[in-house]
Amino acid sequence: MESALTAKGQTTIPKAIRERLHLEPGDRVKFFIHPDGSVVILPKIRTSALKGMIPVRRHNTSLKDIESAIEEGAVSAVRKARLK
Repeated sequence: MESALTAKGQTTIPKAIRERLHLEPGDRVKFFIHPDGSVVILPKIRTSALKGMIPVRRHNTSLKDIESAIEEGAVSAVRKARLK
């Protein structure tokens, strides 16, 4: 597929590409240039589209549990440092 570039540097993304990326009017895209010169275009995902991607925990973690986890991590880090 190809698309012409206007004098303003604008182009139309071909319909097949817009459909594949689920792009709609007003959506934003990001361009990435690889070291080999190839360019990748990806849709910029709206924050609202991320809702629900991370499962909700059904129980609350107490402050005591959090402090215990921090303490265990610190003890583990000290032990690892001593082994070096």
